[in-house]
Amino acid sequence: MVAHEFEVTSVVPASPERVWERVSTMAGVNHELRPLARMTHPPHLTRLDPAAVRPGERLFRSWILLFGLLPIDYDDLTLVRVEPGRGFLESSTLLTQRRWVHQRTLEPVGGGCRVTDRVRFEPRLPVGGRVLLALYRLVFRHRHRRLGRFFAAEERWQRP
Repeated sequence: MVAHEFEVTSVVPASPERVWERVSTMAGVNHELRPLARMTHPPHLTRLDPAAVRPGERLFRSWILLFGLLPIDYDDLTLVRVEPGRGFLESSTLLTQRRWVHQRTLEPVGGGCRVTDRVRFEPRLPVGGRVLLALYRLVFRHRHRRLGRFFAAEERWQRP
């Protein structure tokens, strides 16, 4: 199978620690995805807690719901590394993907945090990879816009 990969980077007006507080929660993930999709999770797993993660073992199955309603895929969420304030590395299987590798890194930059998502995936079917590549790129750009808007709005509220 052919693997596809892409990268999306943006800068948000908050520290890496503050960004981590948001992106390491399922509420934060779902805010980024809204209104396009939502990921389910067990009620007791609301945050990426390194103490709860056994590297390389499936954490849980997350159903991916189109517009928050229609199941279109699942993610057997498996984390290889979780570094609070710095990012994570996920290496999972999905219903549609033989392998899904998602690395999110957070780096301090002047006035904020550079958020970088690197994604590599191998579709289970030999067709449609280029379409999925374009779709996933759009979804991650959407996520970055939503994340940036969240912190920009928070910054406006905190100004005197």
